[in-house]
Amino acid sequence: MQLTLADIEHRVGPATHLYPMDLALQPNTVSVLLGATQAGKTTLMRLMAGLDVPTAGRVSVDGHDVTRMPVRQRNVAMVYQQFINYPSMTVFDNIASPLKLRGALDKAAIAQRVQALADKLHIDPFLKRLPAELSGGQQQRVALARALAKDAPLMLLDEPLVNLDYKLREELRDELSALFAAGSSTVVYATTEPTEALLLGGWTAVMDGGELLQYGPTAEVFHRPASIRVARAFSDPPMNLLERGALRLGLLLPNAPPEATIGLRASALRVQQRPGDLSLPGTVELAEISGSDTFVHVATSAGELVAQLSGVHFFDLGARVTLYLDPAQVYVFGADGGLLQAPARKSD
Repeated sequence: MQLTLADIEHRVGPATHLYPMDLALQPNTVSVLLGATQAGKTTLMRLMAGLDVPTAGRVSVDGHDVTRMPVRQRNVAMVYQQFINYPSMTVFDNIASPLKLRGALDKAAIAQRVQALADKLHIDPFLKRLPAELSGGQQQRVALARALAKDAPLMLLDEPLVNLDYKLREELRDELSALFAAGSSTVVYATTEPTEALLLGGWTAVMDGGELLQYGPTAEVFHRPASIRVARAFSDPPMNLLERGALRLGLLLPNAPPEATIGLRASALRVQQRPGDLSLPGTVELAEISGSDTFVHVATSAGELVAQLSGVHFFDLGARVTLYLDPAQVYVFGADGGLLQAPARKSD
C-alpha cells in the first residue's frame, strides 16, 4: 500500500505537536521514525492510523482520501510501548484473534501460524496462560505476535521493544527484520535509538520537535545527513560539533567557508595513529564502558570531544591522551546548518 501525508499538521489548543510536513512512505518496506522523546513520532503514527485527525492537510491510501476515516474502518495493526492484550483470553487466543476474525484459515492453519509466531518471539511456553500471568516483556511480545498475525497492509510499531531486556531486544530485532521482509506490509517503526534504525535498514524519517527533517534510505540519511539537526539525531552519542578554526582545517578544507561547522562522529576518533591523521591532544575527563565499546570524553584545544573506541579500554581521569582523525571523515555544515560536505563512501 502507498500511504501519503500531504501538508499535514497537528495542533492542540495553542500547542503545535506537528508542523506542516509531506511524507510519502516507501511501500512494502520498513520506514523508521527516528527522534528523541516528544519529537512527534507517536502523534504522527496516530494520524496514520486514524486515531486522530490532523488539524490541516490530507492523509491518503493508494490515492484515496482517508483523512477522516476512523481507525475501525482501516486495516491497520498497531503496537504501543504500553502493551494491550485481551485479559480474558489465553496467549494463544490473543494471537489467533485476528486470524479468526478474518475467517480465511481453518483451525489447523491458525494453530500453525500462531505456533510459528510464538516460536519466533520466544513465547511458545506461555500459549495456555492468561496475559496477567506473564511479565511485562512477555505481554509485549504477545501484542507483537497478534499484530504480526493480522498481516495488515499497514503496521505501526511505537517503540515496541523498549520494555524488553537488552539481550532479548537484540534477538528480536533480527527476528522482526526477517518477519518484516517475509511479509507484504508497509511497516512504520518508531524508535529513539539510531542503532536500531541502522539495524532495521529500510528507510528512515528523522524527526525533531514536531518537524520532519529528512526522509530517505536509512544508509543515505546516516551517511549524508541534510543538516546538523539530522546528524545529531542520527548519532549515538551525538556528533561532535566544532567551529572550523578550532581544528586547523583551513588547509585541509580550503573551500569551506569561515563560518562552517565541523562535524566528527565519535566512531571516527581513534587513539591509534595512522598516516595522514590529524592529531588532537587532550585530557581525559570521563571514560565509560558500554557493552563492547568505550566512550572517552576528552578536553582538547578544539573543545570537548567524545570518542567511541571499540573494545574495553581503561583511562585514568586527567590522563593525557591524543585522539587521531582521518580528515576524510570530517563533515562540514554551512552557516544555515545545511550539509556542505560528507565523507565519501566506498560505493560513492
